[in-house]
Amino acid sequence: MSKPKIVILGAGYGGMMTAVRLEKELKAEDADITLVNKHNYHYQTTWLHEAAAGTIHHDRTRMLIKNVINTKRVKFVQDTVGSIDRENKKVALKNGEIEYDYLIVALGFESNTFGIKGLAENAFAIRSVNTARKIREHIEYKFASYNNDPDAKDSDLTIVVGGAGLSGIEFLGELVDRIPDLCKEYDIDPNKVKIVDVEGMPFVLPPFDRELAKYAQNYLESKGVTFKLSTFIKEATPEGVKVQKKDSEELEEIQAGTVVWTGGVKANHIPADSGFETNRGKIQVTEDLRYPEDDHIFAVGDVAVVFPKDAERPYPPTAQIAIQEAENLAKNIKHILHGEKTEAFVYKPKGTVASLGEKQAIGVVFDHKLTGKPAAAMKKVIDDRYLLMLGGVPLVLKKGKLNLL
Repeated sequence: MSKPKIVILGAGYGGMMTAVRLEKELKAEDADITLVNKHNYHYQTTWLHEAAAGTIHHDRTRMLIKNVINTKRVKFVQDTVGSIDRENKKVALKNGEIEYDYLIVALGFESNTFGIKGLAENAFAIRSVNTARKIREHIEYKFASYNNDPDAKDSDLTIVVGGAGLSGIEFLGELVDRIPDLCKEYDIDPNKVKIVDVEGMPFVLPPFDRELAKYAQNYLESKGVTFKLSTFIKEATPEGVKVQKKDSEELEEIQAGTVVWTGGVKANHIPADSGFETNRGKIQVTEDLRYPEDDHIFAVGDVAVVFPKDAERPYPPTAQIAIQEAENLAKNIKHILHGEKTEAFVYKPKGTVASLGEKQAIGVVFDHKLTGKPAAAMKKVIDDRYLLMLGGVPLVLKKGKLNLL
């Protein structure tokens, strides 16, 4: 009798951790495991804002998959997923197809422009290692050209950030760390640089405690960031953005050399395009993370939506939840293969921390509010803990943020 084939689509937080945990939960004779990803590396999505600002090199955010998984236990296929054929239990890839007995969909997210005119063409989005690198290179080019290009304008030094959620605020924190270095390197008066954040809500960091969110806003404002709250980007152009304040009919034009959109993401389009029933593009899974219409398909991470028992709102899509989903799913796959009852997924929040650059942050950890350097240190602990779970001490020593040596 042949071994069941387990196929994992995507090597983000959910997919990567599922592969690593399945190695530990299953014996070699229990199943054949295959991980499919379009890149040969896994990257820390929660570090991309640092790479985009240029405070860390983009290579530090990523790690080769072959160096994390046991390739004797998990087969890695570098390819792009095209569609999922549930009826025939096959996944179409760019360079072929792959059959499965159990499928784990962990395809992650895509940037969501909400139909804003010109945004896709004229704004950057922090969604991958390559896009983060492009943002860093673009910003540095604008600074490098300012004193050397006769056509350079003061507005070339203006950076507009769309959105004041977690990604937007963390990116702003890195920018205020990075800009002084760029000004010094390219002999630019720091007063000529403008950083403007445009947010539709009347406050920043909607999921966070209001006191902590205000701390973050005050800190960033003290570093020169201008917030335009209750204001919406209506159009992005090659010259900047056009914005409109809530309850106003007037459009304001902000000229900028760089526009970065952090205002929203959506689930990967492949499940919906493949005929899955979705909730706002996401696969709404059962309590054991299965697709309701097929007991052999599971979903984790940004492509899945999970509702707590008797709750009206789902769990938020965070790396922390994706990691816990992966741990639960690996156990459930083992239960299924052994004919045992599965376990319901229950999210156990351990806290959330938002970085504001290298030495500042805010957060709540085990119901304790943290700000400043203690919060920044805790952020590094959280990041390194994930590396420890993924690849053990060697990965922490190679990629970790705390100085353990």
